[in-house]
Parts: sequence; C-alpha cells; structure tokens
Amino acid sequence: MMKTLFRISVLAALLPLATQAAEYTQVDVKQSAINFSYQQMGVAMDGKFNEFTSTLKFDPAKPAEGKAVFDVALASIDAGTEEANGEVAGKDWFNTAAFPQAHFESGAITALGDHKFEVSGKLTIKGKTIDVVVPSSFKEEGEKGIFAGSFTIRRGDFAIGEGSWSTFDIVANDIQIKFTITANQQ
Repeated sequence: MMKTLFRISVLAALLPLATQAAEYTQVDVKQSAINFSYQQMGVAMDGKFNEFTSTLKFDPAKPAEGKAVFDVALASIDAGTEEANGEVAGKDWFNTAAFPQAHFESGAITALGDHKFEVSGKLTIKGKTIDVVVPSSFKEEGEKGIFAGSFTIRRGDFAIGEGSWSTFDIVANDIQIKFTITANQQ
C-alpha cells in the first residue's frame, strides 16, 4: 500500500512537468535569416536583410495565444553589390532616410496540423500597412524552436520602386520573402 501511494505521489508530482509545453520567446538572430527573391529582367535574383529585432511568444500547445513582432532595418539590405544596396536604400525604393524599418505584427496564429501554422498580421513598409497571411512550419530541436516559411508581397502595394521604377517591366512586382527564425525557450 505504501509503495502504491508513493508511486501515485511521484506520478502526480511529475504530471505537470510532462504536460507543460515549452514557450519560445528569445529569437537567436545569428541563427535566423530573412531573405528575398525576385525577377529582374527575367533573371532570378536573391538578397537578404542582415539586421532585425523581434519580440516573440510562441507555445506550440497554445498557438492562438502566440504573438510575433519583427522590425527589419531596411538599410541592412544585401542585394548583391554595394551599388545595388545604395540604390534600393534611396528615395525611389525603400527611402530608408524617411522609413528606416519594415514592421510586421501578428494578429492571429492558427494551427493547421502537422506542425504547420498560418500567421495573419499587418506588414508596414514605407508607411503603408497591408494585411498578410504567412504560412509557417515549426519544429523543435532540443531547446530551440525553428520557424520557416515564405510569402509573397507586391512591391507596388508598398510603393517600393517609384518614378521610372514603378512599372514592372525591369523589376517584377512579386517579391518572395523567405525566413528561418530560430528561437530559444524562455
């Protein structure tokens, strides 16, 4: 009887630990990436942003309670060459002097099953805010959680490329944003 009572006590003490899910809150910027791809004169081009900050709260057992906020330093763009980086930071493209950051804030996170989620939120670039839906996957690797996904924006929606660049004959309208975000548990 004493042994049975002891086992029940031990199981009861361990049960909260077994059912407690991990919450990921600390983004590891060095292990994360925000990349993009587009077409220029019919040729596939790639680039990335080297600096961003974020606030994250994600528990895979309670995704609807999650929150994600990202601020991307637009001047940290790497479009392949210094000349291209300077051009896209200028007034006709990102106008980083007036609009130094792109901002994303989630509104809802919906579980789709099989470690896939849909993150709905608002993306602001150059003072223009658009609703976006970001399909994402999530996997746990030890103490880390890795989010990955991609979505497409239209540069015309945000006035990225003004003046002679506002047409899409040289640089396509569709820009694919690809990300891998690594986060640590709280």
